[in-house]
Amino acid sequence: MLKEFLQGFWSTVARLILRNRILILFIIASCTTYLVFQWENMRFSNTETSVLPDDHPETLRYAEFVSLFGEEDNAIVLAVRDSALFLPDNFNRWNRLSKQFQANPEINLVISTDNLQELIKDDEKQEFVLKPLLESEIASQGDITRFRDKLFNTLPFYESLIFNKETGTIRTIIYLDKDILNTTVRNEFILGDLENLVENFENETQLDVKVSGMPYIKTWNSKIIIDEIGIFILAALLVTSLIFFFFFRSFRATFISICVVIIGVMWTFGILGLFQYEITILTALIPPLIIVIGIPNCIFLINKYQQEVKKHGNQALSLQRVITKIGNATLMTNVTTALGFATFIILDSVLLKEFGIVASISILCIFLLSLCIIPIVYSFMYIPKDKHLKHLSKKWMYTFVNWMEHVVRNHRISVYITAVTVLVLSIIGIYRIEITGSRIEDLPKNANFFKDIRFFEKEFDGIMPVEVVVDTKRKNGVTKLATLRRMDQLAQEIDEIPELSKTLSVVNLAKYSKQAFYNGVPRYYQLPTSQENTFIMDVARKSSENGDLLESFVDSTGQIARMTTFMRDVKTPRMEEIEQELLKSIAKTFPQDRYNVYMTGKALLFLKGTKYLIKNLLLSLTLAVGLISLFMAYLFRSFRMIIVSLIPNLLPLVITAGLMGYLGIPIKPSTILIFSIAFGISVDDTIHFLAKYRQELTANRWQIKKSVYNALRETGVSMFYTSVVLFFGFSVFIISSFGGTQAMGGLVSATLLFAMLSNLILLPSLLLSLERSIANKKIFKKPHIDVLPVQDKDSDNA
Repeated sequence: MLKEFLQGFWSTVARLILRNRILILFIIASCTTYLVFQWENMRFSNTETSVLPDDHPETLRYAEFVSLFGEEDNAIVLAVRDSALFLPDNFNRWNRLSKQFQANPEINLVISTDNLQELIKDDEKQEFVLKPLLESEIASQGDITRFRDKLFNTLPFYESLIFNKETGTIRTIIYLDKDILNTTVRNEFILGDLENLVENFENETQLDVKVSGMPYIKTWNSKIIIDEIGIFILAALLVTSLIFFFFFRSFRATFISICVVIIGVMWTFGILGLFQYEITILTALIPPLIIVIGIPNCIFLINKYQQEVKKHGNQALSLQRVITKIGNATLMTNVTTALGFATFIILDSVLLKEFGIVASISILCIFLLSLCIIPIVYSFMYIPKDKHLKHLSKKWMYTFVNWMEHVVRNHRISVYITAVTVLVLSIIGIYRIEITGSRIEDLPKNANFFKDIRFFEKEFDGIMPVEVVVDTKRKNGVTKLATLRRMDQLAQEIDEIPELSKTLSVVNLAKYSKQAFYNGVPRYYQLPTSQENTFIMDVARKSSENGDLLESFVDSTGQIARMTTFMRDVKTPRMEEIEQELLKSIAKTFPQDRYNVYMTGKALLFLKGTKYLIKNLLLSLTLAVGLISLFMAYLFRSFRMIIVSLIPNLLPLVITAGLMGYLGIPIKPSTILIFSIAFGISVDDTIHFLAKYRQELTANRWQIKKSVYNALRETGVSMFYTSVVLFFGFSVFIISSFGGTQAMGGLVSATLLFAMLSNLILLPSLLLSLERSIANKKIFKKPHIDVLPVQDKDSDNA
């Protein structure tokens, strides 16, 4: 019943396509035009997409923190480590650079040697006042020496904030207007004004300026992603078209295939615009993926058309059979590939959800485009000549197929021993895999901004903020001496953790106030005693500047304070250890009945997001295997056939995981992503082979061996063609600057290569060894799909 329906359905589809060629081309052109107009809605991501869902406790905590103190990652830092900076002309030029930054409307505040303020006590008014540390331009080397000595030796408040006393590094901090943080204005300012100002300074002084900070990193990250989209698309087109031409030796077939995938890429960009999704590091990969996945569709369709032409020379019949014979099989393989991507849709991560939606829809669209365009375009062309069909009889290709048949026929025991040995070695390798990751390890290692990150880590102990929020549960509770002492105790314990920088909080301001109270003597940079606190706080209340200073550290009610530290780039296991150390220190220092203390910040969100993502990606992989297993159950109606079909596809995943262990590649979001993708693609070969095997069983009256060998000969070349295209197609991602994209390209390519060998050697061996258990009429009495053979038996005799 189902067989008759499918045959009738695809015959109807063939008639609709071939009888309405102009209308279908018009519809495709109209859809393409409409989707091209949607490009204007595409937006390149200016934000750091949160991996955690909006209702996750850590996300809610961070949102609460932002509502109190604003965004924490709006600072850009510039630094120079060179004694030549302390020459009068260079130092004055450095200060003028700060003034130039402050003149930009995108800048909210600049803290630099040009505008440092010294807190002093006005004895006459009995209040604290801020006095500029540098009142005029430097006139001589002596002025610089005195300024430097005073800054480095008498103002510990600014240590690790503005200067590194040990190395002499000087830093400027630029705070961007928070309203432009997640807009294109930020990118325009950083890539334009900021880069020009820094470049002019470097040219005039011959000093090397290091620049970093989260807005700066995000901007350059986005720029590299945008630049790489075009590179990936061109590389994927070049590689796949060259391979296609090598196999087919036909400019016409190559040109048609390129046109199909280009339209598919245009549709993908249109879908991104239609849904108004941002182009992120993941969605930027979809257009070249569509090229890599679309070319195999073209191979199947054009190959079948040329086979039919070679067999009987009837163009109309050949075009009809292209659709009716392999339309369903190609649909099924595209569906399984789309399922591999669609499993990301169930995740709560917006980043992965959007990637899954666009990728799965685009894969189905490229199937429809290839199914319609290729038969229609060929219907307007002359029938292929003999020179276009020569590739169907390549001797070297059939040498490869004969070798595989020889292995399957005579060396099945060796195949199983090899498979088991590789499996055992892979499992050993899996136990060596670390589940880890860091905030910046996938960033472009050769980029200048990455090298600058390492500089700031060394000089100022990191750039990733970690916030400790202290809620005293009472108004003005932060300024109580008992609270300040507890915060100071926690700050001392944080200082003992080598991966964390010195903390910055109201405690620093309290210490600075005592130093100012005692006329700036450095040894008084410490918390006041109970008696001193009474006098100092009395003076502080009279100080108009004091409220401005407190804004950065304390909320408007004086109830909640923040303690800011910065973390080096460390792996997630060490981040977890640091988190536990801090939680123990917090629990020991702050009684829960009097204080509500929690941690947040971008570094902590990354840690939680990485753990959450890995957990959900494992779920996605499990779901992909489950869905495709159900799909195989629908096709073959046998639990044993499901097991047989899954073994050749799961083994490559295990091998790849084992290689990751031996090569020291950790499990992290960018590497675990590949397993669902690779599984969805590699199972296509299994479907084609088993479908042809089932056809051969029926045709050869259940002669198992003959059916297996015929299926191997007739599908082996097509599987080899498509696997080579996929292997080299995914390999183009290795040229990426991003470590995660490189890992995805290399690991998916390796997995697909293993899957091809597994499907061409291990799968036929299993079918022959288990023939009595799995080959019977009950299992195969309802064939659901047809398959593309590279060369039918009739054409062997042609």
